Amino acid sequence: MLALKQALSLSSSNGVGGFNPINDSTLLAWWKNKVGVTESVGSITNWTDSSNNDYNLAQTRIVERPLYNSITGSLTFDKTNDQNLFLNEVGSTQISISGEFSIGIRFYPTDFGGTIIGDNNTTNEFLKLFSTSIIRLKIDGVSVNLSLNGGSNWGDDYILITRNSSGLIELYHNGVLQNDTETLTGTFDIDSMGIRAVNASPYGGIIFETQIYTSTSSDLSSNINNYLANI
Repeated sequence: MLALKQALSLSSSNGVGGFNPINDSTLLAWWKNKVGVTESVGSITNWTDSSNNDYNLAQTRIVERPLYNSITGSLTFDKTNDQNLFLNEVGSTQISISGEFSIGIRFYPTDFGGTIIGDNNTTNEFLKLFSTSIIRLKIDGVSVNLSLNGGSNWGDDYILITRNSSGLIELYHNGVLQNDTETLTGTFDIDSMGIRAVNASPYGGIIFETQIYTSTSSDLSSNINNYLANI
C-alpha cells in the first residue's frame, strides 16, 4: 500500500497547486513550460503539445526560430526576424473553436502590436497586443478590444481570456477579472504562435506557456490562474 500511495503522490506532483491541466477533459492544447521543447544551438525547433491532441508547434527556418532558455523555459520572439511557431505537419495542423473557450498565457511582452496566437493562413483570426494596455481578439473578421483596468500595463504577466456559450468575452490579468467585457461569436482559427496571416504583426517578447480549453467556468478559471501564477 505504501508503494501505491507513493505512486499516487508522484502523479499528482505533475500539476501546480493541485491542478493538472491534463486531467481536464476540455483541454485542447497545452504548450507547457519547460516540457516538450526541442532546441538547436539555443533556438527552438519544436514545442510538443502536452495535451493528448498533437497540436505540436515547430519552426523549420533557422532565422525564424525563437530563442530558448532552458532554466526559465522562456521562448523569446524577435519581431525583427518574424520569429514564430506553426502547427507541425506531424500532428494536428488546425485549431478551430466555435463555442466556449478558455485561453491562458504566461508571457512577458517587450513590444506592442504583435500577435500572441493566430492563424497564418486564414486572415482576420488572431489574439494580439493592440497597445500597452489593450488586447485585441479578432474572429471571422470581427474584432473586440479588451482594456486593462486603469493604470495597468502589460509586463511580466499571466492572462486568461474566456468566452462563454453566449459569446461573452472576459479578461483576467494576473488573476484579477478586468472590468471591460465584450461579446464575440464565430469560429476562432489558430495555427501559429507569434504571427498572423500573412506573416504579419509578429510578436516581440517572451512566452512561457499557453493553455487552451473548449469550456469555461469559474472553477476552471481559478485553476488556470493559480497554475499560471506559479510558473
